Amino acid sequence: MKLSDFDFDLPEALIATRPVKPRPSAKMLVAQGTRTEDLHVYDLPDLLCAGDRLILNNTKVIPARLFGRRLRETEQGLVEAKVEITLLEPTAQGGWRALAKPLRKLKAAEEIVFSDDLSARVQALGQGEVTLDFNLSGDDFDAALAQAGAMPLPPYIAAKRPADAQDKDDYQTVFARHSGAVAAPTASLHFDADLLDKLRARGVQFTEVTLHVGAGTFLPVKVDDIATHKMHAEWGEVTAQAAAEMNQTRAAGGRVIPVGTTALRLIESAAQNDGTMLAWQGETDIFITPGYQFKITDALMTNFHLPKSTLLMLVSALMGMDRMRQVYDHAVRNNYRFFSYGDASLLIP
Repeated sequence: MKLSDFDFDLPEALIATRPVKPRPSAKMLVAQGTRTEDLHVYDLPDLLCAGDRLILNNTKVIPARLFGRRLRETEQGLVEAKVEITLLEPTAQGGWRALAKPLRKLKAAEEIVFSDDLSARVQALGQGEVTLDFNLSGDDFDAALAQAGAMPLPPYIAAKRPADAQDKDDYQTVFARHSGAVAAPTASLHFDADLLDKLRARGVQFTEVTLHVGAGTFLPVKVDDIATHKMHAEWGEVTAQAAAEMNQTRAAGGRVIPVGTTALRLIESAAQNDGTMLAWQGETDIFITPGYQFKITDALMTNFHLPKSTLLMLVSALMGMDRMRQVYDHAVRNNYRFFSYGDASLLIP
């Protein structure tokens, strides 16, 4: 398969830069078999059955974008320059891998100041990345980062407007628990407490898993033959309790429905070939393309994805390439909002 097989024309006006309010009022395209229906996220309780299980990614997005001042001693005295940092992930040694702009002007051991409380020293410089050693750790670091940092909005939103205080609420799910993501599991942004209560009353069950979404989720595919594309790795965990709950649902004839491609990629990484779920922890770089045999996923709730993206390949694997072309054509014609702050789809093969 070629990268061009997953291209489509998307009017720029359909790229959402803010979410709708309240969260469940977003539109939802329901594709079940050959049937296509235009509904809203708040209709979800009427579409699911008692005994169905939604899989929720409870990762918490950190305000990973920092704007600081680089300090350097020169013969003329202390010289300052602006530096933009996007945190990627902590290192085993206690530092942080990060992207930096401008990277080429940074030097090892120099200090970057982000606020009165938060600063970092450059530990090492690598290919396109920097490793930073912050002056704080633990709860003190989290508190200082919450004050100094901004939400790491996707490039297609950040190019249109800067992140602001509203994004700290909008770009976080209501069930976020475990800090570590630098991008939100965006299909989950459509849920609020009221919708979760209505789904429970319907008899729908929930299982939480954790996949810390990395900045690599926005990296473009650069090869024409998609079989040669190398996926980024992301850390995830399926607890023994979560695995048991999914096994119980399958045994009772219920459906396992991940909310978002992150939850789907994680449970497909943890599932055995016969669909049995086991406790699992580690990094996954699973790449799901048409032809993949799904082990445990029965349906998927997800947003609308970028042209030529690995996520468009994933949903095409679930529904079939021709069917997804129909779905996306319908979404464009009917002015669905795309990407992280956009509308939702419920895909049922």
